[in-house]
Amino acid sequence: MASGLGQARRTMSRNQAAWVFLTPFLAVYVLFLVYPFFSGVWISLHDWNLLAVAFNPEAKQFVGTRNYLRIMWGENIVWGPLAQPLIQVPALVVGLVALVFHMRGQLTRTTAIALGFAAALLFVLPGFHPGAEGRWYDTRFWPTVGNTLLFVGLAAPGTTIAALVLASALNRETRAMAVLRTVFFLSQVLSVTVVTLIWQIMFSPRQGLIANVSQALGDTPVSWLTEEGYAMAAIVITTIWWSLGIAMILFLAGLQDISKDIYEAARLDNAKGWKAFFYITLPNLQRTITLVVVLQIILHFQVFGQSQLMTNGGPNDTTQVLVRYIYQTAFRDSELGRASAMAVFLFVIMAAFSAIQFAVGREQPK
Repeated sequence: MASGLGQARRTMSRNQAAWVFLTPFLAVYVLFLVYPFFSGVWISLHDWNLLAVAFNPEAKQFVGTRNYLRIMWGENIVWGPLAQPLIQVPALVVGLVALVFHMRGQLTRTTAIALGFAAALLFVLPGFHPGAEGRWYDTRFWPTVGNTLLFVGLAAPGTTIAALVLASALNRETRAMAVLRTVFFLSQVLSVTVVTLIWQIMFSPRQGLIANVSQALGDTPVSWLTEEGYAMAAIVITTIWWSLGIAMILFLAGLQDISKDIYEAARLDNAKGWKAFFYITLPNLQRTITLVVVLQIILHFQVFGQSQLMTNGGPNDTTQVLVRYIYQTAFRDSELGRASAMAVFLFVIMAAFSAIQFAVGREQPK
């Protein structure tokens, strides 16, 4: 009886100690993350002029979901199954392939549902467009969302694949490999200002390294940052180079966690090189790949500095991204309510993509 009471007291003291250690973190988390998030949601439900409310807190007006309608809807909006065929047709194919693979037992139910949900979103949402004499209330919002999705769709897989290949090549216990790992990680510690300055010089059609190589090969240098077909590619290349370090370190940690005995056993079965990579390395890195992809998606949805400093959103808004548009709407146009609605939309998109990736990664065979 006495020992039971003593154990209960010790358990309570452990719980109290846990709360003592957790309280500072929870206080900071609530103060700087939870409270600002719900404040942003509250602001998005108001007609909130930044300057007017700064001088008169009563100047804001509750408008409900009108800000969301202003950015996402318009007049005489219709839907068509082939309004954006380059997006809708591949999405439909992915959904059908996921269904077929699930029926064959090659995909788990959770993975099939996640892929089907993503495919359905990419098939349905791009189908909405203005009909005859119709128009969007905000003509720049959806093109900006499209630019952001294009950027994430190129930068996240590009960084993941490049980091995985680089980590596999550098996964050797030699001094040279240690030096090279440090060299490749150095780009991660640079600020966005330094990174964009380096690549602005690299992409310069007059004095850039790429232009000099093109001239040496007899080609005409390309104005990467001022031509519509190349500006987004320039930002993606810059971002991949800048983001490579952390992803590479995570993959190196995952690679070094794989037992060497597995590779030795595979060699006995003549599984070497690419066979070992596809049948041993990749299956054992599935959790790491999921982590890296989710981190890259969250990171790249928040792209701002590259677009702001390298192209200023141009040419013709082809590199205008959502965070930059939110910044302009809030601090240039002083429409804080509309900007907050865009920020909430961005959060929902990031959360949806992350949830889908986690659902797919969780169901992978170990």
